[in-house]
Amino acid sequence: MGNEITDNSIDQRIAQRLKGLRAERGWSLDELAGRSAVSRATLSRLENAEVSPTASVLGRLCAAYGLTLSRLMHMVEGDFVPLVRRDAQPLWTDRSIGFRRRSVSPPAQTLAGEALECTLEAGIRIDYPAPPRQGLEHHVLLLEGALEIAVGGQTHALQPGDCLRYQLFGPSAFATPPDTGARYILFMV
Repeated sequence: MGNEITDNSIDQRIAQRLKGLRAERGWSLDELAGRSAVSRATLSRLENAEVSPTASVLGRLCAAYGLTLSRLMHMVEGDFVPLVRRDAQPLWTDRSIGFRRRSVSPPAQTLAGEALECTLEAGIRIDYPAPPRQGLEHHVLLLEGALEIAVGGQTHALQPGDCLRYQLFGPSAFATPPDTGARYILFMV
């Protein structure tokens, strides 16, 4: 799980949105725990904004709800605007593992593509047990560092300038070597 909450603005909004998504579906905490493989206790603490969510936990919850992480964050961050200056781009951080996610082009209800700038510290692995949506298309452009992406039973080692394009139908993982982090652009359709 994440760190204890210190900056409650975005974490509080995430907690409210997670609680709202569960209520919209009429699911109990136990039902969501079964669908997401996240413990009931963790779900309760997240919905009550007692802790910050990790990227892995949010990925599992998004898969249970059939949402991309970007779509969830858009629900939290506000309305679509056509131009978002860098200093106004929402930044979410999973401090427990050193993962930062900047919404470069926040999604809109009527537009499918989403671009994210992500930074993953050295020696980190994030596993996503299920895709948020079957067939979700990813384009990953590595800007700096080194990154391995496991998808479709195959692992791809990316170097700066490499772009990996794939569709998600099962589990995936992003990993950095012990001595090098990664900064990359993730485009989803």
